[in-house]
Amino acid sequence: MTDMKTPYVAKVVVHMGVGEAGERLVNAENIMSALTEGSKPLRSYAKNTLPAFGIRRGQPIGCKVTLRGEKAQNFLTMALKTYSIEHVLHQRQFDATGNFAFGIEEHTDFPGQAYDPKIGIYGMDIMVVVEKKGTRTARRKIQQKKFNTKLHVTREESMKFVTETYGIEVE
Repeated sequence: MTDMKTPYVAKVVVHMGVGEAGERLVNAENIMSALTEGSKPLRSYAKNTLPAFGIRRGQPIGCKVTLRGEKAQNFLTMALKTYSIEHVLHQRQFDATGNFAFGIEEHTDFPGQAYDPKIGIYGMDIMVVVEKKGTRTARRKIQQKKFNTKLHVTREESMKFVTETYGIEVE
């Protein structure tokens, strides 16, 4: 396969939905910062008011981090090893453009993370964007071009890439 046709991980987005502001959200941010090699989490805010859950519009209810490059590779390798102990990736976790997502139920499953009763247990969602080189031509502002269909990542290519690169079984 030529270099232009080889898929790669463009970015990894890690999201923790806490559901409330305050100490639990600060704890989640500290855990996420430790897991992502010191990246600063960005808070996510409620879009709607949900009185049944005690959530107001604009209230911080979660945090997320976008990782690119070497940090993304390191975190994804660690997260997939943690995930593959109990689970396998399924075809339905891959979308039509080759991106995939999975969830980790407990942050204590990661190496180096121990359970602390003062903090509790937090889960996270991990979304991975897989692209081929040349996709920037469709997103850039100056001299924007149409996106060649040969450069689209398909679901099958992404599943093959994950299996070969990370050794994860896809059913």
